[in-house]
Amino acid sequence: MNVRLRQDAIVRSLRRNGTSTVADLAREVGASRRTVLRDIGALRDEGFVIHSEPGRGGGLQLDPRSVQTTARLSVAEVFALLIAVASTRAAGNLPFSSLADAGLAKIEKALPSDKIRDLRRFLDCLYVGQLSPRVDISDMGAMDPALLPAFETAFLQRLHLRFRYRDAKGTVTSRHVEPQAMLILPPLWYLVAWDPAREDFRNFRMDRIGTPEYVEGARFRRRHVPFEDDVRPVRDLSR
Repeated sequence: MNVRLRQDAIVRSLRRNGTSTVADLAREVGASRRTVLRDIGALRDEGFVIHSEPGRGGGLQLDPRSVQTTARLSVAEVFALLIAVASTRAAGNLPFSSLADAGLAKIEKALPSDKIRDLRRFLDCLYVGQLSPRVDISDMGAMDPALLPAFETAFLQRLHLRFRYRDAKGTVTSRHVEPQAMLILPPLWYLVAWDPAREDFRNFRMDRIGTPEYVEGARFRRRHVPFEDDVRPVRDLSR
């Protein structure tokens, strides 16, 4: 169990049971007493009010009114918020953009330095433009929620992806690609990837991509993607 899941489990246990000992929590989350004590300290730093009652019958107790005061968001979660704002702005219908930007800035400040670094690298792969009115969107479907977390890992670690893709005619094929960018042309989203078999870039509509899998082996290199002139990096939208 990773740190975040373990600490969430501790909070849930304290809310459910009212009072727990360190030993009981350690058994429940499968960690040592020292690790649980370290987690309790971290949770207190985040704003949770956890009381310690020594002696027989004592233990740890979470104040029922206690809430965390710092954001515990993953890179993919913050990225999802950023691209939601960016795509809405690109579509020209974000009347409260300044408030959205201020809120996102506060969330970013709450992130640790390693997550901020990953977030910036992830943002470098995101581009926004306008969809041509000639594009048929009558068959647009829902995107698999597993795509964004999978893309985060693939982009940050430069991992090859394999997935099943359904084209405009309904033909399903297996694709093996090097993910290079994500392109938002509201309301459509695309994965822009280098296809080694065809030795060229390909755009894959995300609503037609099946759950991707990582391909073991060598990492790929970042390539310059030749976007159209009206496509801009998300980083430029605030300028």
